Amino acid sequence: MTKIYDEEALWDAFRTGDHEAFTKIYKSYVNVLYSYSTGITQDRELIKDCLHDLFVELWRNHATIGKTTSIKYYLMASIKRKLVRQLENQQKHFQHQANYYSENPDFVLSHETAMLSIEDENKVGFLLNDSFRFLSKRQKEALSLRYFHDMDTDQISTFMKINPQSVYNLIFGALKILKEHLRGEQLAWY
Repeated sequence: MTKIYDEEALWDAFRTGDHEAFTKIYKSYVNVLYSYSTGITQDRELIKDCLHDLFVELWRNHATIGKTTSIKYYLMASIKRKLVRQLENQQKHFQHQANYYSENPDFVLSHETAMLSIEDENKVGFLLNDSFRFLSKRQKEALSLRYFHDMDTDQISTFMKINPQSVYNLIFGALKILKEHLRGEQLAWY
């Protein structure tokens, strides 16, 4: 690519229909968005589908999309909304299925039973994953934004729509929980 863009110029070029700018945005952010999305759901196929839909919709609607000073924040907020909407729809579908199964008790949910029997092969990964269940969704999101997306406190505050002190509290509380749980679990392994 021969053009060098700053964020606002890149976004403006994309909004005017510059396919090269769109390609640069895609290549620059698709992996970041995928990584961020894994903090929202572990459903890899859903993530891929939502990312595909997001970029298709961006291109289709490029002329009507507003300005932004941060492409990354814009895309992260967009993929979060899209994933949450899909997860809510799935939850409604699963609730409907659960109602059906409770009305038909002879039906066996062996797939769920099989999924629960899968073990994590990596002990450290297992401990960390296990520890994350003690965190709230907001704590997980704040940690992800801080440590996996390199956002500072003010950026996280803006992105999560909370004040900076709340960001500090979320991150500090999450780290404290992880430390306590990991310390306790490590002792149990030996």
